[in-house]
Amino acid sequence: MREHFQGLGHVAVYTQDIEKSIAFYENLGGEVRGRGAVNAPAGEKKLALVLFGGITLELIQSPTDMPMGEGNVPHFAILVDDLDAAAAEVRAAGVDSFLTPEKKVLPDLFGGLQNWFFTGPSGEQIELLQMLQREMAFT
Repeated sequence: MREHFQGLGHVAVYTQDIEKSIAFYENLGGEVRGRGAVNAPAGEKKLALVLFGGITLELIQSPTDMPMGEGNVPHFAILVDDLDAAAAEVRAAGVDSFLTPEKKVLPDLFGGLQNWFFTGPSGEQIELLQMLQREMAFT
């Protein structure tokens, strides 16, 4: 299983105002690496990737109010080289907590990506993330 894991993909952070959050991280030396949006049942989620302190933050502004106290970090992502193989190995290790029956393929988001979420033993969400174009990789 380890052969497919390449490192931390990103840390997702909910924000009430994505532009304010971007300005905050840029002021501290961060750099925006991509912007995008995805449709959700309640409306459009605004997204931004910000390289900050050697890691990538995925800033998420939800179309609905999100709790903003402790726990505004909704998931972490593990970068993989082969999403299907990595997911199969996670399943073979006994994990049956994938949140959807199929992976998501988002060819227009951040240069193209595919992902699949599952939960850990305390309900934490873990994203297996494969970038479709190497130049948009998070490293």
